This record gives sequence, structure tokens and C-alpha cells, in this order.
Amino acid sequence: MSTGRADLHCHTTMSDGTFTPTELVEEAARRGLAAIAVTDHDSVDGIEEALQAAKGTEVYVVPGVEISTDVSDGEVHILGFCINYKNEGLLGLLESQRESRMRRVEQMLKKLAALGISLNKEDVLEHAGEGAVGRPHIAAAMVRAGYVLTWDEAFAHYIGFHAPAYVSRSKLTPFEAVEAILTAQGVPVLAHPGLADKDEMIPGLVECGLGGIEVFYPHHTQAQQKRYESVADEYGLIATGGSDCHGPLSQSGVVLGSATTDYGVVLSLHRRALATGGRE
Repeated sequence: MSTGRADLHCHTTMSDGTFTPTELVEEAARRGLAAIAVTDHDSVDGIEEALQAAKGTEVYVVPGVEISTDVSDGEVHILGFCINYKNEGLLGLLESQRESRMRRVEQMLKKLAALGISLNKEDVLEHAGEGAVGRPHIAAAMVRAGYVLTWDEAFAHYIGFHAPAYVSRSKLTPFEAVEAILTAQGVPVLAHPGLADKDEMIPGLVECGLGGIEVFYPHHTQAQQKRYESVADEYGLIATGGSDCHGPLSQSGVVLGSATTDYGVVLSLHRRALATGGRE
């Protein structure tokens, strides 16, 4: 397809989503989407399955990733689109990120135990399945064990930023993530900037090679959307958008396709990737 709508921010069971890659493609087809991007947290393991599932459908799958990075007082997420998901440099970085995630989970479980919340690592990994483990899986284990009623409660009182059991990840910077995506012949895009609240970093990221900014996002206000459209125009960035859907069992309740862009954005991403050494 060369027209239609594209949801360029989707997660699968290969990170903290609840759709398998195949189910994600099937849901996209059911909703009439022309394209989706598989952008799992620190993982490209779902891309091949999604590409295979899309054969014979009208859904185009954009190979992507969402890399989590740390700044002094929070997190910044960098999306990568049209990546060579077999690039050894990128795979090495993602493996390092996953190892860091596991160490982080172990440290957070120790802090939770000191607060009277006893969870085994296996309890958390059961929720992660084959995907990269993270705080949502700890939250799910806490809900299942009856320590909290909701994920929101787990984050607010125990594992969110500044909460007593919070542990930061290894310090990967947004600039390093941008460079890794460029090395993999992809287009780096600043994810949900309205949530990150780090607009002062944008000029430096552009200088480093940032190619786009996520403008259309379910939790952006109209004012934020307008602002980031202006930022995209000012710096010559591609204005992307997506739902950040985590599937039907996610606590977020965000539906696939609830934030989309025109399919022409997919073509723009491909052109940008090719211009910087990417592949068709």
C-alpha cells in the first residue's frame, strides 16, 4: 500500500507488550492500518516474526526499536526506524541493555524485599516471557501477588522514579542511542517528547543526527502537538506518530491505531534512511 494510516510505535511480547508479533500484525490488518512499526524496548527480536506474518497482507512492517536512555533526572526514549536489525553494533548494545535490565530487576527486588514485598526473580520473568524484562513486569508480579491493586500503584509507591525501590539503569545517553541507530542505517526519532520534558536537548540531538520527532501521541496535548510540529519544521525533522500500544492486556488501555500518521511518513523515513546509508 502507498496510502492509508501508519501506527509507528508498537510493542510486542518481545518487550513489555501483550500482542505477539503475529497478533500485532493481525490486529493492524483488522483495523485497516497500512503500516506499523515494531518498536520493542531494547529488542529487535520480534521484527522477523512480524515481517513473516505480514506477508500476504496489506500491512507494511517497519523494522524498529525503542532504546531507553538515562538523563540526570529521568529517562529519554529514542525510536529507531528502518533499521538494519541484524547490525552487530546495534545487537551488541541491545544485549548490553538487556543485561543491565536484569541486574536492575535483581537490585529492585532486593529493595522491595527490604520494604516487606517478597518476589522471586522467576515471578517477574514469568511475566516477561521471551521479552526484555523491565519495571512493568515487576509491577505485574506485584499485582499478581496481591501487594498492590494496579500497575499505577506499583509505580507510584514503589518502583517509579524517586520511589523507594527505584534503581536506575546503566547510563546510556540519548546521544549514544542516536549514534547506535545511525550505525544500524536507521532514522533516530525522539519518542513522546511531551512526556520526556527535555526539549532543551533537542538542538544537541539534531546536531548528533536526530532525524525525527514523535509529534502525534495519545498523551500529547493539542498544545504539545502544535509545539512539536513547529519543532519538526524548525529543524527539518520528520514528524512521526504512533499509539505506543502495548496490547489488550496492558494497563495503559491504549488501542492500536489511536495515534497515527499518513503513510507518506513511512516513505519519508525510508528516504532519510537511504540518504544516510540505509537499505531499501
